[in-house]
Amino acid sequence: MNLHSTPLAGLYEIHYTTVQDTRGRFTRLFCEQELLPIRSSLHFTQINLSETRGRGTVRGLHYQIPPAAEAKLIRCLHGRAFDVAVDLRERSPTFLQWHAVELAEDNDRAVFIPEGFAHGFQALTDEVHLLYMHTAPWTPACEAGLRHDDPRLAITWPQSVTGLSDRDRGYALIGDSFHGVVL
Repeated sequence: MNLHSTPLAGLYEIHYTTVQDTRGRFTRLFCEQELLPIRSSLHFTQINLSETRGRGTVRGLHYQIPPAAEAKLIRCLHGRAFDVAVDLRERSPTFLQWHAVELAEDNDRAVFIPEGFAHGFQALTDEVHLLYMHTAPWTPACEAGLRHDDPRLAITWPQSVTGLSDRDRGYALIGDSFHGVVL
């Protein structure tokens, strides 16, 4: 497992080492010891599987506020996704900046998204399965979101957006009064 920092502090791409032979493949998806440089104690409380149909579909941008702010470790099990994280941390030097990682079933990559970031992705294939590991349980009273097409973010999605939930479509644009998430 190799950790690669990104331009957004605390956001990491993880490149896995896969062992392959005639019987198939083996990949360790999580090892607390190997992730020590990211976080000295990483405790996941929830694991979810997202199954998305329709090339061009966007899910997100979602986040949870304290006291249920969460970090996420995300890996693609099937298909390909353009995975986006947006820094929402108050007073962060990269506030409202985004970084994208292509996750694919065959590129042996994952992304670690720390607390205080919004997350979303676009399906680059007709079917995408993402495995999410969360450090806090889903808490409806603490969930929030941003519009995928907010001009203040100016995310360059690689494909036309063909599918979006009513909830994701209904998020307000970022106003001048939004100063970030206090952690």
